[in-house]
Amino acid sequence: MCRNIKTLFNFDPQVTDDEIHAASLQFVRKISGFNEPSKANEAAFNRAVGQVAEVARNLLGSLVTSAEPRNREVEIERARARSAKRFGDKED
Repeated sequence: MCRNIKTLFNFDPQVTDDEIHAASLQFVRKISGFNEPSKANEAAFNRAVGQVAEVARNLLGSLVTSAEPRNREVEIERARARSAKRFGDKED
């Protein structure tokens, strides 16, 4: 599951709330072991996702770098190349 959590820092345009929420959801899923919580655990699960998202937003807002912002399209192509190298090209 955690392989789905992507680096969110230093992108242009900046990370969106949806991206932060998705990463937070994946993190909480991983540590709880629940893909979808039961009704009994739903409130605690959703509260944890919100808290992790808040902490992530604070962290991303506090970090500094002198590096150039990353380009999303370039990072997507790099990820595809790594995947093709690791798993082979799966084109039909």
